[in-house]
Amino acid sequence: MANYRTSLRSIGCPELSINAVKEKQGAMSHGPNQVKKPRKAEVNYCPDYPAGETKESLEEERKALTLEVKKKNNQQLIKSKMERTFAYRRQEVVKDMPFIAEFKNRWPALFSESQVNAEFTLITTFPLFSTFMSRLDHYYSQLLRVFKKKGGTARRDIDVIIAEMDKATEDIGIDAMTEMERLVLGVYIVRHDGADASDPPEDVGVVIEGCTVLRDLREVANGCAVLFGLIYCLNLSYPKELRYTFEFLQKVFMELDGNKLSTKVQVLKNKLHE
Repeated sequence: MANYRTSLRSIGCPELSINAVKEKQGAMSHGPNQVKKPRKAEVNYCPDYPAGETKESLEEERKALTLEVKKKNNQQLIKSKMERTFAYRRQEVVKDMPFIAEFKNRWPALFSESQVNAEFTLITTFPLFSTFMSRLDHYYSQLLRVFKKKGGTARRDIDVIIAEMDKATEDIGIDAMTEMERLVLGVYIVRHDGADASDPPEDVGVVIEGCTVLRDLREVANGCAVLFGLIYCLNLSYPKELRYTFEFLQKVFMELDGNKLSTKVQVLKNKLHE
């Protein structure tokens, strides 16, 4: 197996070459946790360039793509160019780990619902939106039932969170905008003054690293699906404080690598099937 991996590395297999010692000089002190490998059931984590393509040819294609984004009625051409540059984009995001604002500037076409869905499908082979929405329909009543059964401290925490969410939607002033700029990862909701919780939001968007990467999403469910998809598209780690939430979304909700669950997520899964 070692000889096989060495042979793959020698012919330029990117998933092995990015972890070679010569590729990681200056980063060796970070230990084995810094090894770049699929961690969230990615099927196409860091693929090779298409046959006949080079880094230079794909960079020219990327530049052409940034011009096409500014035009109208050319979604099919954009889709084709995004598929062609997929491997180049994946190697960039995995190897270079660029800041989100920088990456958005280089790849503006990625930051739309349709392209996030397409990119997620290329990475995992699963369609994002149809899977997410069907699983939401499936689990919605079960999740509500579990939450309503919560008592004690857990129930009080849920009530506090809901109350804070309702209060937060009432004011999107300077303080709220400042908080968004500090937000590492999340979905924001803007409502009209005096709007009820049942009223459709004025805006739903996604913030990553303080940068609003998508806005004008139709509803909160779309925002959550887009956020989950972008975690894959941008090769992001789950925030520590939300790791169980995203583990549930990945392994139970989306059924990606669902054979090995943490104790907390396994308990919740069992309760959903009671």
